[in-house]
Amino acid sequence: MGQKYPELSERHIEFIAQQKLFFVGTATADSRVNISPKGMDSLRVINSKRVVWLNVTGSGNETAAHVQSSPRMTIMFCAFDGAPIILRLYGTAKVIHKTSPEWQQLQALLPSLPGARQIFDLEVELVQSSCGMAVPYFSYEGDRELLRDWAAKKGDDGIKEYWAQKNQFSIDGAPTHIVKHGG
Repeated sequence: MGQKYPELSERHIEFIAQQKLFFVGTATADSRVNISPKGMDSLRVINSKRVVWLNVTGSGNETAAHVQSSPRMTIMFCAFDGAPIILRLYGTAKVIHKTSPEWQQLQALLPSLPGARQIFDLEVELVQSSCGMAVPYFSYEGDRELLRDWAAKKGDDGIKEYWAQKNQFSIDGAPTHIVKHGG
């Protein structure tokens, strides 16, 4: 059943590379817990203790607000085909805004996506695997292009306007600093 590891193994890294979907969980001490599904080939394993992922514009910006206040983050992967497994990465994250010195270096490792707003950099402190035997089988049919098309149509100025209207605060009122840092 469940096992704990201090870092990602090669087997874990290979499993992550095959996944089309992952889930991110964050919260502050007094906020709602946020769990977000992510895709779009937006995650890279840097090494056995570090993972980065590109966050694109969406209806909320909870993860950014939470991490800037309380840097705890959990990323979960689960197999929807093949052998059953659930893999969780627990760690401390930081938000990399477009104005951050690390942005250019990390963005070069990730796909260029319209509406990109932040990169999250997770220092992995614990890896946990569990059986995943109750996770149903699902078939991957392809990526949805709707968000990419929406962001491309809005353009850079439209995205910035959207950030100002919809992404400056979490649902609990915590600031995201997206307008201040341009992403």
